[in-house]
Amino acid sequence: MRDWAPTVKRVTKLACFLLVGTMLLRPASAWEIETRLNVLFIAVDDLRPTLGCYGDKVAVTPNIDRLASRGTVFNRAYCQQAVCSPSRLSLLTGRRPDTIRVWDLDTHFRDAIPDVVTLPQHFRDNGYHTQSLGKIYHGSGKPAKDPPSWSIEPQYDVVRDPKLRYALPKNLQGGGLKHSSTEAADVLDNAYVDGIVCDAAMRTLAKLNTAQKPFFLAVGFRKPHLPFCAPQKYWDMYNRAELPLPTFDKHPQDAPELATRSWQELEGYTDISSNGKLATEKVRELRHGYYACVSYVDALVGRLLDELTRLKLTEKTIVVLWGDHGYHLGEQGLWTKANNYELSTRVPLIVAVPGQALAGTTTNALVEYVDVYPTLADVCGVDAPNGVEGISFKPLFSDPDRTWKEAVFSQYPRARSGNRHRGHGDIMGYAVRTRRYRYVEWQDWDSKKVVARELYDHDSDPSESCNLAGLPEHTIVVKELAQTLAAGWKDVPPLARESRK
Repeated sequence: MRDWAPTVKRVTKLACFLLVGTMLLRPASAWEIETRLNVLFIAVDDLRPTLGCYGDKVAVTPNIDRLASRGTVFNRAYCQQAVCSPSRLSLLTGRRPDTIRVWDLDTHFRDAIPDVVTLPQHFRDNGYHTQSLGKIYHGSGKPAKDPPSWSIEPQYDVVRDPKLRYALPKNLQGGGLKHSSTEAADVLDNAYVDGIVCDAAMRTLAKLNTAQKPFFLAVGFRKPHLPFCAPQKYWDMYNRAELPLPTFDKHPQDAPELATRSWQELEGYTDISSNGKLATEKVRELRHGYYACVSYVDALVGRLLDELTRLKLTEKTIVVLWGDHGYHLGEQGLWTKANNYELSTRVPLIVAVPGQALAGTTTNALVEYVDVYPTLADVCGVDAPNGVEGISFKPLFSDPDRTWKEAVFSQYPRARSGNRHRGHGDIMGYAVRTRRYRYVEWQDWDSKKVVARELYDHDSDPSESCNLAGLPEHTIVVKELAQTLAAGWKDVPPLARESRK
């Protein structure tokens, strides 16, 4: 008698294979959509890693630290360009500034690639309710708007009312939005726009909790962006006299002028001289204001985390907290951002995924903001679209010490003269960051000729105080890093060969 068992097994295996293939190809069912994880996407303007979970001994940030304790802290995360709109758009499109053709604050990314699918748009297309509160895209003009990204009209994306920026009468006199660079007022949190955004976000979470769709809720806080305005109670958390001054407050030795040129953001405030020179007491005041604003935002983040707990959403919601770029507070003789240095390009990035096996971990793997899009898609079971120029770092949640990228890339444009550039500028500074080095080439945009180079060794000089690019003993390293930069991001995938760089 013929044994049919092998044939039956083969047919069964084939049927299972076809079933799985059909499930992968067909649209997600209503049940699958409803059971997907939500995303709470928290953007913080001008936030550098001035947080307890990043080892800052001064910062009072118990709530963000609490988020870190149940997620993953990315210790070496970098933005693509250290100024608001290009950085945010690189993250939200998963593409680099040269691809989306956005290098300034005035250009809309759809001018260059009108059909690109943004991160929230992709989630919307895959059954999510997507909503924006506060500053997610750039906070003014045409670049602040992108209707395809959202299920409903954003709130507080463009805020031009001085009364939401300042609270004290002395800063509400006269026209314009720039008055004092700091303000400590005895007011409630919602006297300023970030408190109002937080209130709206809590109401929105309650509404979304009863909906049938998963949600992608983007909440954008404007502090600690200048002016450093925060309720008095957050200033009271710090003793100004005990706040450390910058350990290195001079431009790096032998750095080109292109690298250290001020963007003149701070100089626009009424209590700051036009030449940008600051007395020690003003430096202390500004640093105090920055820390106060960080603690203010931390308290607002804490309210959102508490609301997730109250609504029983914590185990159903991925929380992503990110700062759009880093920030200088007098280090290297620089203020604010708009350069290629470590303090401007290194960013805080914390991701907490419900049920992740290794909660409360830190990874030193090199990641960059174009990686966030494919990672969130991967974690939520939504394939990232073609054209995304980052990679999913989901494997780092379960193995934070694994071999990963050899390098990440940033850039910053300059005009030949003047402080602000338009478009790609006349000269583009391209930077590559490896485990040990930061290497920068300033290239003429038209000819691509290198007009200046920088090299900083983070093993011996973490403050980036001395440009080594012109020293003969570093010729080989410069040559190797120039090759890495020329090869670009496509040549440094994860699990690449180990490198002494």
